[in-house]
Amino acid sequence: MGRILGLERFWRRRDARAVPTALARPGPPPGLGEAARGRALVEAARGGRSILMLAPGPDTEAMHRFGWLDDLAALGGPAARDLAWRWIDEWIGRHEGPGEGWSPDILSARIARWVGHAAWLTQTPPRPERRALFLRSLSRQTRWLARHWSGAAPSERPQVLAALIASETALDGAPAQPARRAAAMGRAAAEAVGPDGGIGARAPEALLELFCALIESAELLGKHVTSPHRDAITRIAPVLRGLRHVDGGLARFHGGGRGAPGRVERALAQAPRGAAAPLPMGFARLASGRSSVIIDAAAPPEGPGATMAHASTLAFEMTVGRRPLIVNCGSGLRHGPDWRRAGRATPSHSTLCVEGRSSARLDQAPDGRETLRDGPREVLTHRFDAERLQRMEASHDAWRKAFGLTHDRRLALDRGGAVLVGEDLLTTLGPPDERAFEAASRAGRHPGVGFAIRFHLHPDVVAESDPHGTTARLTLRSGEVWELSHDGGARLSLAPSVYLENSHPDPVPTQQVVLSGRAMAYATLVRWSLVRMGDGVPAPRDLWRGEDAPA
Repeated sequence: MGRILGLERFWRRRDARAVPTALARPGPPPGLGEAARGRALVEAARGGRSILMLAPGPDTEAMHRFGWLDDLAALGGPAARDLAWRWIDEWIGRHEGPGEGWSPDILSARIARWVGHAAWLTQTPPRPERRALFLRSLSRQTRWLARHWSGAAPSERPQVLAALIASETALDGAPAQPARRAAAMGRAAAEAVGPDGGIGARAPEALLELFCALIESAELLGKHVTSPHRDAITRIAPVLRGLRHVDGGLARFHGGGRGAPGRVERALAQAPRGAAAPLPMGFARLASGRSSVIIDAAAPPEGPGATMAHASTLAFEMTVGRRPLIVNCGSGLRHGPDWRRAGRATPSHSTLCVEGRSSARLDQAPDGRETLRDGPREVLTHRFDAERLQRMEASHDAWRKAFGLTHDRRLALDRGGAVLVGEDLLTTLGPPDERAFEAASRAGRHPGVGFAIRFHLHPDVVAESDPHGTTARLTLRSGEVWELSHDGGARLSLAPSVYLENSHPDPVPTQQVVLSGRAMAYATLVRWSLVRMGDGVPAPRDLWRGEDAPA
């Protein structure tokens, strides 16, 4: 007991060290916030409401990460700055000592934002006592993180170390023990980034955040940067390039969004170019002309990544020029637990679904988080290009046990990017599958096994179906028109959908095209196509995006 008390007194003496009166080198602004969310926060906080009242229950962790500071900084202005300072003061008063919100991953996210937004916070000089309180708290949190960063999960250590390096540099002008920090970062980067440049979570936006952390920490470490650190940056760069659509936005899979505007370009501009991986991080990419198609061609992440994973195997997105056309609903992470849960289900993705069931199920993990389990056991992928086509075929067995059915999806994009042809096949692969299918087809109120192929549309897309239910006319905001049609093996309809994007304060209503039917035989094939109508030349108004356009 005496030894423990002695250690506590020792750390108190360390925490009592001199605190700087100003930051020696404020960090660059993260640029991750959204003015619309900042405006909503200012409105909600009128009357002196606490930040704790705006982030109850499961959102408390997000409050401790200070993501809301990004949004207030994006809004800017005296009202947003005053509110930011009020909530920072409140947080320091309630959570100054280690406790809730002091785990390495949460604390590192918080101090990274404090450092990144310090220049904005001090545009109007704060009261001396407020500045001193802020710097004293930042110093204490940084010293705590220096002692506890290794407690972060291996996948999170690079970002945690990057925040520590940035805060030490901001406070003292240089990282503490830069050679040791650089060696630790090299080991963390080598462990977090796979040989193919991917990460276990398989979320494109999470890969971007890791990449930015490695780039920024390399700049601060300077001559001390290690080879494993540089090698990780080199491996990630071509993967990120392969996960971007033609408009520059990232594919939205496994809890990630499109990425903050310009963030991908700025990061990639500082990285060396490398050969693109044929299947970056388990995704397949078809791109030609003004069109890009990105397909989730692997099983959902396992392990720690399963807490953010989506049941999205064989789902795809398609973007034309500056306009997303086919999307997935996206992550409901910022919209509450119900939206988050719905966004992770297979029906929220542009793929085939059997009897409304997801290709993987959500389960409660021991730590209370919902994790994705029982996904496809086998996912097979084959990419082959011909003179006029880029083609991809993939299959998964998620519904084989319950229904005896394997889903096979084939996509082909023509060389001009004006035609995407698809085939979705549900098939049995032998007598055991046939028996399972027969049992499933007799189990419901109607014979056969129901299926639906969904095409979720970006909110900018206006959809109209013909009276016979054979085609859907899809008009982009630019005026460009695409037609979705099928071979008659299903019934076409329009249905409501929703667009969940981290950059928007609320879910955005949109539509989806659904091809539905019932599998009555051992093999059921639906052919469909997306064809650009007319010459496809973008209208002048397609050269810019208005502020109210969903990203």
